[in-house]
Amino acid sequence: MKVGIPRERRDGERRVAATPDTVKQLTGMGLEVLVEAAAGERSGHPDRDYTQAGAAVVPALDASALDVLLHVRPLDPHAAAALRRGTVTVGLASPSSELPAVEALAGAGVTSFALELVPRISRAQSMDALSSQALVAGYRCVLEAAIRLPRFFPLFMTAAGTVPPARVLVLGAGVAGLQAIGTAKRLGARVFANDIRPASADEVASMGGTFIRLDLETAEAAGGYARQLSSDAGTRQRQLLAPHVAESDVLITTAAVPGRPAPLLVTRGMVQGMRAGSVVVDLAAESGGNVEGVVPGEDIDVPTADGTGHVTLVGLKDPASATAFDASRLYAKNVANLLALMVKDGALDLDFGDEVVAGACLTHDGEVRHRPTAELLGARSKAPQEGTL
Repeated sequence: MKVGIPRERRDGERRVAATPDTVKQLTGMGLEVLVEAAAGERSGHPDRDYTQAGAAVVPALDASALDVLLHVRPLDPHAAAALRRGTVTVGLASPSSELPAVEALAGAGVTSFALELVPRISRAQSMDALSSQALVAGYRCVLEAAIRLPRFFPLFMTAAGTVPPARVLVLGAGVAGLQAIGTAKRLGARVFANDIRPASADEVASMGGTFIRLDLETAEAAGGYARQLSSDAGTRQRQLLAPHVAESDVLITTAAVPGRPAPLLVTRGMVQGMRAGSVVVDLAAESGGNVEGVVPGEDIDVPTADGTGHVTLVGLKDPASATAFDASRLYAKNVANLLALMVKDGALDLDFGDEVVAGACLTHDGEVRHRPTAELLGARSKAPQEGTL
């Protein structure tokens, strides 16, 4: 059975879906692994390492000859349509925002597995790519803030005087937020955090942060994810957060609600209330942003309200890809572990009675099996007809 590893083609993407280590795991399952030339180059894995691990490095992958395609970013509709019927794909699919690609996968009869859909159960933790990549992103966003902040993070007591530690505020205490808290704490900052899920307080404390309690409704959904606050509660949240934001030297926002645009946590006015030289890093910039006015991939200078300077607003883009070596190491292991559930004696054996396999399946046999995505596609197909007389 032939498994293909392509070179990722989206701008800024440096990760790869298999490393030499996971190639050994795949070949150990009895699979033939084909790696497109230079697929791992940007993540620090040269072609020769794949060859030594047992893969065949080819100039280009023949989509029609593959049984399985492993990828990082969602496939574009053209690439999806080029796959032969019955091909299995495993990778990130962003189904709610990549509907044309989902349609192409279903139309081509491809069985696609989206890592975003892997159930959040103990048995599937080793396949949870959202968590592994959020860990990388949370670490990276603190480094990006430290580089831009014109101050030290830690306390220094010197003969020339005492330098106080920076004050860091993290909004959102999921995997990315907790990693940001831990990283900022290791750098010596005083770290504070808030999350609308009350259970996060103990996790924040375990990472060395101080939890900020706000007088708000709780908002925890199934699987430990946050749910969207009501409009009034969102306004109240921003009012209560404003003084904490103003006191911070660094603000890091990581809040996300699965399947929805990122919630607005911080207004422009709140950013302008910070001290000159402060830094805001929005980890949710690519999904709409937690901070008003953020632009993915850009640094924006926001004038302070007192006119003394500006605050740097950073819209992080591809944060996990910026640490491509270790991000790929973790991601590739997630992919290989999920594929291992579907392979028996070197051949595909898809057991849809397995809740992990069934839960992660996006399309199969010409149908979209993920109900929320199927409903989005149905609504999109009806919209032009409803507007036509």
